[in-house]
Amino acid sequence: MLLSPFLTLTILLFFSSSSSSSVSAIYSTPTCSNIVPFKNRTDRISITDYGGVGDGRTLNTKAFREAVYRIEHLKRPGGTVLYVPQGVYVTESFNLTSHMTLYLAAGAVIKAQQDSRNWPLIAPLPSYGRGRELPGGRYISFIHGDGLTDVVITGENGTIDGQGDMWWNMWRKRTLKYTRPSLVEFVNSQDIIISNLIFKNSPFWNIHPVYCNNVVVRYVTILAPRDSPNTDGVDPDSSSNVCIEDSYISTGDDLVAVKSGWDEYGIAYGRPSSGITIRRLTGSSPFAGIAVGSETSGGVENVLAENINLFNMGVGIHIKTNKGRGGFIKNITVAHVYVENARQGIKIAGDVGGHPDEKYNPDALPVVKGITIRNVWGVKVNRAGLINGLKNSPFTDVCLSVINFHGMAGSRAPNWKCSDVSGFAYQVSPWPCSQLHSQEPGSCAI
Repeated sequence: MLLSPFLTLTILLFFSSSSSSSVSAIYSTPTCSNIVPFKNRTDRISITDYGGVGDGRTLNTKAFREAVYRIEHLKRPGGTVLYVPQGVYVTESFNLTSHMTLYLAAGAVIKAQQDSRNWPLIAPLPSYGRGRELPGGRYISFIHGDGLTDVVITGENGTIDGQGDMWWNMWRKRTLKYTRPSLVEFVNSQDIIISNLIFKNSPFWNIHPVYCNNVVVRYVTILAPRDSPNTDGVDPDSSSNVCIEDSYISTGDDLVAVKSGWDEYGIAYGRPSSGITIRRLTGSSPFAGIAVGSETSGGVENVLAENINLFNMGVGIHIKTNKGRGGFIKNITVAHVYVENARQGIKIAGDVGGHPDEKYNPDALPVVKGITIRNVWGVKVNRAGLINGLKNSPFTDVCLSVINFHGMAGSRAPNWKCSDVSGFAYQVSPWPCSQLHSQEPGSCAI
């Protein structure tokens, strides 16, 4: 796998200035990326073999679809690489197939055509019951995979550009007919690697694995304007064993948001997100850095986020749900986080997000339990934190330890606000709410 120029430079500097004992330490950096072994495929075709023209004007839909069709039906042993050389390749949406690598060379750009008239529609996800934005179906993602195994999207920091301006403007003008397309979506798929690429200007969510297992997102850069609506970075959704590492995300919505379905539809579908690991992530957003929810009706459990650097944020860490969601959020650990210039450091709330329709059950209350947040340092933070549980379903076992938030220069210290929560706190400044009892170092604090 080729590394990004930034990472390569970092490693070279490390090698040139380290002793042999220190050099060996680079290999001990924890990673979850080994859940999907990288495949070196020997069979290779180029998009230019199928008439692809990278002039920034020619429509290459036929070339991409024919190349993928060739890979699907010839079934070469070990799969096939679809190589995209330097150039700008405009295309409509296209599907991938199993046992393939989509490889973008340095300077290669796959750019979405800005025309919604021929954009295919697909059925809503069963765990959402309708499009996330509007009733009915939804536009298919720009690059899509359904029921696939062993797919790699990688390259030499090439770019996948969704040209989202058209879609954002339709959203602002309220002229959308259906829910906007994600940039890349995998449904009911497994053994997926997305790495060493730039994703920019997604119409909606950027990378959306839903009902998937074994997904690695690593060494990616995800970019969208700060005012672009709902351009989440990576949204694992009713998926298990997802690894997100060593990436930079700057978008108009949550950098990473773990989801699992929406109200009665997510409850009925009943597929949780579990085994989600997020490491060495840097980014900026007017919304959240690390988020869980608010669509968590299938349940979210066993999430680890660590070594996170957040700048110019709305909220650093946001765990969100609502009445009617049902489901559960449990065993969530967020550790070693730096937050600079944020409206709020930590928010854990039971009153966030709307509902798909009037059929939701307001008595379906979520269970939020086992939330551990530790080793967080924040500067220029307006409010330290807010934890608002639900009266008939209080949040329990919330543990905060070694957390320091500092306000703007000359302003008073940021404060906390809490209700319907129980748990513990250790070495938290400013001191949080009285519902979190002082705790000496122990299983909760460390």
